[in-house]
Amino acid sequence: MSFDPGFRETLGDLLAWRRDVRRFQSQPVDEALLRHCLALARLSPSVGNSQPWRFVRVADPARRKAVIASFERCNGAAAGTYDAERRETYLRLKLAGLREAPIHLAVFCDEATEDGHGLGRATMPEMLRYSVVTAVHAFWLAARAHGLGVGWVSIIEPECVASHLDVPAEWRLVAYLCVGHPVEEHDDPELVRHGWQQRDAAAALLER
Repeated sequence: MSFDPGFRETLGDLLAWRRDVRRFQSQPVDEALLRHCLALARLSPSVGNSQPWRFVRVADPARRKAVIASFERCNGAAAGTYDAERRETYLRLKLAGLREAPIHLAVFCDEATEDGHGLGRATMPEMLRYSVVTAVHAFWLAARAHGLGVGWVSIIEPECVASHLDVPAEWRLVAYLCVGHPVEEHDDPELVRHGWQQRDAAAALLER
């Protein structure tokens, strides 16, 4: 398989335009499109071919309400950790689209999976969770390529989410995703646009 320069340029554009979305339209997401993006996510690499990702759709209003309550508790607590000036900036940020997004996905790592027979994770068991992250990123890119936006919400209590979703005890929350059609599109991160943190232009490559 070979990829021409046009494809490589488009891939670069996709990576640049994959943004964390917090503002969603109310229109529903086509079910076939959602499932297609999830199917692409399952092509992700995983340690020992363990495929430990578990995508859970959160559709029940009471469960969504519990997640929103968790976010609001954590968000308030986080704001209190900053000095007055930084706290004011923090409180102006929109950090989640939990109320607007038509689709909520909780993504767990099944840390008890027997798939993969333990290959590659005896010395680095965290590789299971890293494998889930690759699936989340693949889903994010697939969604963006099809015009959907994704927001990753981390200001929540993992144990609270797992409890309200009644998942197996061995599952650990890795990501909570809001999915839908974005209200707006930008090629720069929202946190840059609203003055929280600039991108580091320094090269990430280190040599020893």
